[in-house]
Amino acid sequence: MKSLLALCLLVSATQALADAPPAAATPAPVAPAAATSPAPVLGEVLEVKESMGFTYLRLKTRDGEVWAAVARAPVKVGMFVSIGNVMPSENFVSKSLKQTFPKLLFGTLAGVAGDLPEGAPETAAPAPAKVDASASIHVAKASGANAYTVAEIIAKGKELKDKQVRVRGRIVKYNPNIMKKNWIHVRDGSGSDAEGNNDILVTSGDQAMVDDVVTVQGIVRTEMDFGSGYAYQVMIEEATLQP
Repeated sequence: MKSLLALCLLVSATQALADAPPAAATPAPVAPAAATSPAPVLGEVLEVKESMGFTYLRLKTRDGEVWAAVARAPVKVGMFVSIGNVMPSENFVSKSLKQTFPKLLFGTLAGVAGDLPEGAPETAAPAPAKVDASASIHVAKASGANAYTVAEIIAKGKELKDKQVRVRGRIVKYNPNIMKKNWIHVRDGSGSDAEGNNDILVTSGDQAMVDDVVTVQGIVRTEMDFGSGYAYQVMIEEATLQP
């Protein structure tokens, strides 16, 4: 929280000198009413602007488009990012950008899909890979104890909550390195789009590629809400992936 306070003070001082109109006309950043930290904001970067040591990001989230500001960072259009320690500011005026933001989210960059290794050249990371999820998928059910299909895990979510499961399927979408996890969508051919029970989200530290067929072993979680519309009734966390 000290770093967040320092960030907000720096923004206020910088904008008073360069961006903001007279202090009386400029609302101060609005602190969250709750004592707990708000959930991270997750989204795809649609636009990037640099000003006064900050990177302004227009993000596409599940709740719509929002603007956020973080300390200057090599973020590119098409990346997926996570903004933590969010503090909103209403009607924020940037004189250098010649733009008024009805709502601007100040925060820290918590994760970027496609983070580059240390020392690598700053090139744009690719957008998260995915395959045509409507294509026919047929993957044999995993063997051994605690083995289920995707549809069975979703149907038995409450019963399986906090328990270890195994499921074998094809990776149809892969978002790397968001909040220090890889976010993976797996399908095995069970369930249907109409029922919404044919795709399960998996988080893991293991790396993989879209179209890989893997056996997932992890813990079932239910009613998970990461903010910005990213909520899941059933998912698998702390997973390991095996061919």
